[in-house]
Amino acid sequence: MTYKSKFGFGCMRLPQTDTNDPTKIDQELFNEMVDIYMNKGYNYFDTSYAYHGGMSEVAIKKAVVERYPRESFQICDKMPTWALTSPEDNDKYVDEMLERLGIDYFDVFFIHNINIPWYRLAEENNSFEYIKKMKENGVAKKIGISFHDDSRLLKEVLDKYGDILDIVQLELNYLDWEDPVIEAHKCYDLCVEYGFDVYVMEPLKGGVIVNTSDEIKNDFNNFNPNKSIASLAIRFCASLENVKIVLCGMSNMDDLMDNCDTFDDFAVMTDAEKEFLENMASKLRANVAVPCSECGYCTDACPEMIPIAEYFNLYNTSKNQPESNIYRHYFDKLGDEKVPASECNYCGTCLDYCTQKIDIPNELENVCEHFEDGFSAYGK
Repeated sequence: MTYKSKFGFGCMRLPQTDTNDPTKIDQELFNEMVDIYMNKGYNYFDTSYAYHGGMSEVAIKKAVVERYPRESFQICDKMPTWALTSPEDNDKYVDEMLERLGIDYFDVFFIHNINIPWYRLAEENNSFEYIKKMKENGVAKKIGISFHDDSRLLKEVLDKYGDILDIVQLELNYLDWEDPVIEAHKCYDLCVEYGFDVYVMEPLKGGVIVNTSDEIKNDFNNFNPNKSIASLAIRFCASLENVKIVLCGMSNMDDLMDNCDTFDDFAVMTDAEKEFLENMASKLRANVAVPCSECGYCTDACPEMIPIAEYFNLYNTSKNQPESNIYRHYFDKLGDEKVPASECNYCGTCLDYCTQKIDIPNELENVCEHFEDGFSAYGK
């Protein structure tokens, strides 16, 4: 496998015509991006039943399935574990995904978001047995799990189901590599020990790595003015031997072209670059108020439907750019009838679903204090 073949098109954050409505995908721009991506020799598309409110699959059908021969591309999709209520739901969702995509088999199929609560759901509803049959029947060429927890749970899953799985998809980036909560390094080493291919999600940690302070941006520019922050982060992941795919979420043409540049002439990460990223990881951790990857799973679980990730994004931006008029954006969201952060009742439901193990209720309290105090000072 060449390094170039590791470049996967992540379809969780596609270009939108309305930034406030994830179902409004800019199909024309997505088609253009797909054409460039395919013409350069890349062909792996990763989606999910939940991405863009179900419209990610539809957009892939229009941009890829209806415009290219089936053998020229690969599609990965995922079982919506959280939505399972009975074993029969496995069939229901797979049939719906196949129909949305306009295909009759998946190149790769995962059980989505394996963490402690959703691992239980997958077991209760026989999803592991189901995907094994999918592979046996040719509905999926390869099967695996999309994993969002620590190394202890990963070992438990691999000990029990490793003999039927082909791939483990991990949240992996240089910021989380030695993080004692995320345990990206330990999880990767486990996959190597058990002989699994690793597919990488969140190489930029939902944008946390690139949406940073001017000081850190200057550090990267001084280190290598010819390469983007994203390119170094992506190369960190793709340089790992057992990593076979690195998913890059791209919501605009600039992101696509930068990633193409990274993989078109790929260079394995040097020791000097690794040392630099270690230093930047320490600096980033000190600068990030809330290490949220904006996956949105907490919002889906929240009984109050508080847009937690959106508020954390604004909070991080405000901390990194204190001179910005970000307070206005926070209160604009409330004007758009978003549920305020102050509606958190500390039920703790979100905690089981957070891939970053954030103390969400406590951080929402910090968000409230920061924006309400700051906005008063700014002048409402």
